[in-house]
Amino acid sequence: MQTPLPITRELLLIGGGHSHALVLRMWGMKPLAGVRVTVINPQPTAPYSGMLPGFVAGHYARGDLDIDLVQLARFAGARLIAGRAVHIDPARREVTLEGGRVLSYHVASLDIGITSDMPAMPGFTDHAVPAKPLDRFAATWDGFRARALAGDGPARAVVIGAGVAGIELALAMAHALRAAGRTAGGTAGGPAASTAEVTLIDKAEILPGMAASRRAFFRRALADAGVRLVENDAPVRIAADHVALASGARVDADLVTGAAGARAQGWLAGSGLALHEGFVVVDETLRTPSHPELFAVGDCAHLSHAPRPKAGVFAVREAPVLFHNLRAALSGGKARAFRPQKDYLKLISLGQKSALADKWGVMWHGAALWRLKDRIDRKFMEQFRGLEPMAPPAPRGPVADGVREVLGAAPLCGGCGAKVGGGALATALSGLTPPERGDILSGAGDDAAVLAGPDGRRQVISTDHLRAFTEDPALMAEIAAVHALGDIWAMGGDPQAALATITLPRLSGELQGRWLAEITGAAAAMFAREGAAIVGGHSAQGSELSVGFTVTGLCDAAPIGKGGALPGDWLVLTKPIGTGVILAGEMRLQAPGGAVMAALASMRRPHGAAARILRGCARAMTDVTGFGLAGHLAEMARASGCRMVVDLASVPVLAGAEDLARAGVRSSLWPDNRALLAGLETPDDPRADLLFDPQTAGGLLAAVPAERAEAVLGELQAAGVDARLIGLAAEAGGHSGGDGGDGDGGDGAGGLPVVQIV
Repeated sequence: MQTPLPITRELLLIGGGHSHALVLRMWGMKPLAGVRVTVINPQPTAPYSGMLPGFVAGHYARGDLDIDLVQLARFAGARLIAGRAVHIDPARREVTLEGGRVLSYHVASLDIGITSDMPAMPGFTDHAVPAKPLDRFAATWDGFRARALAGDGPARAVVIGAGVAGIELALAMAHALRAAGRTAGGTAGGPAASTAEVTLIDKAEILPGMAASRRAFFRRALADAGVRLVENDAPVRIAADHVALASGARVDADLVTGAAGARAQGWLAGSGLALHEGFVVVDETLRTPSHPELFAVGDCAHLSHAPRPKAGVFAVREAPVLFHNLRAALSGGKARAFRPQKDYLKLISLGQKSALADKWGVMWHGAALWRLKDRIDRKFMEQFRGLEPMAPPAPRGPVADGVREVLGAAPLCGGCGAKVGGGALATALSGLTPPERGDILSGAGDDAAVLAGPDGRRQVISTDHLRAFTEDPALMAEIAAVHALGDIWAMGGDPQAALATITLPRLSGELQGRWLAEITGAAAAMFAREGAAIVGGHSAQGSELSVGFTVTGLCDAAPIGKGGALPGDWLVLTKPIGTGVILAGEMRLQAPGGAVMAALASMRRPHGAAARILRGCARAMTDVTGFGLAGHLAEMARASGCRMVVDLASVPVLAGAEDLARAGVRSSLWPDNRALLAGLETPDDPRADLLFDPQTAGGLLAAVPAERAEAVLGELQAAGVDARLIGLAAEAGGHSGGDGGDGDGGDGAGGLPVVQIV
């Protein structure tokens, strides 16, 4: 067996800017063994600034702008941490995120862009949105334009700052709002269009430092587009419905954005790094002179050897040099110098599908230049579309019969998707007979074993562990903790104690301590929030990361089992399903980043509040995990002697899961789950396929009396739990579409159907 190479170095990419996106793509094609790459970004996507004016004008959809960092990180073998950096300590080689999480590095790079925020202007923070960072502005404009298209009141936009960025935005807004006027009321200039207007404001003249002929061109372009231009009058205050000017005039506004210049991110000021007007000073190798292990690129960097304006073209051309130099810094190689070009082609959008080009002091404009810009922008984005995952290694030489069938065409899933199939597990457990002892009240078969506890109470105990499905050990630990505690909550217990079982991949001694601290720290915080504590555990090294916990809990009342549901009880589910297919899709680079992050957030959300509400009324309860919703419904039905009738349309589903199921994506455990209920008839609907999807840290499934169902649902939703009523328990028997019998939707005894989908 080939031993995996140990990880010895940490590379931290702070920000998902254009340079870092390209570096991740290059890293995926040519990784450096022994390095763990981490990228930090507030969102799962990074918008491409070159297409922003086209998006504002309505030429591009919102998704056209986004680089999917989740897919890109998977392609690169990197971990993505959704967070915002707020401090860097280059002496300690540490970065602090919002919320206090601290990440260490051996080598790091900054690509955090710029901001056009105006915090010093009264009212800007409360009533305006900066044009950069782009993600918040794009979302705000999307909503504003939708309201304009619907004719929902006036649509008055104000852009502060008449540089190139401000002019592009104003022209794009004017084009979009003219379209909104035609949509809402016929011709532009009609009644609907009369309330759609754009104003561009600058404290000085437009385009300072540019030739008079160019300023004249843009003044004409703005006038032709119907943009009101206010020059030499500074904004002094932003209100909810207007902008107040130094002259005493006011401009009515329903949307105000700032595009006045490029400002460095404010948190860099306390970093101790050499700064030039707030931007990180770097040399020709893109390193900070005082800290050679720290790089900076893109708009946040100041090229001390060759100062240049802030433009995306430099970030794109820095990427190959940064990629080379990061590898050199991590492996003892020689750095390469970055030599930016003296002039570059500037392509400026003019609102409609026309653009202006400027290079070598020559200016052109027209529709052909828009087509050129569109082709350049789309070519850039195509680099991040259709990435192919690494194929699982094929066996070398002759192998035994059945090996290739077991390996399959897709890699083994993580989380509960890596669980042993239910049939094999049932066979193994059938031979277990608990010893006849007074302190062991029940053994295998329910979510947790029940022991005689202190003071006449019952103690419940269970164990669970997960094969890693994310490169973030701290997040993995939080989800594993929630997953293990699910068995305690399902039994109606209060979490008490936990023993950790952690297998680390091969790491240097330094990183072993760092990873263990990340895992135990994150898990301990999760357990503490739910009233439990980690009291010990065991660690080992292996081929990959896995995290698990043995957990105990105390029950003041009789534990709640899977049996006990009565005909007429309503079924409550406290989390949407679909984590298995989303994790499988993420491994195949098919799941959208936003859907993946939402699934991870669902998995790390604990059930404590839901369990405390449900245990007061649930007759039967379990947590939905590896055997999928259908499998756990069947378990509850058999244990209760009931039939579970499920309204498929009422089952909550995670965003993106249904689309992936429709595309044929399935977790590696799905076939086993489906085979256990082979005779269960389901609609030809991807939503039905999700009933067999293995869940990691899934929701609680409870049977509650009908007269309490609506009240309990209200309590759960008031507590922030996304709970739904999904069906009811009925008398055993009836039609389920199957023909009964073991493993086909029956109870294994008389062949009565146990699950029915309607």
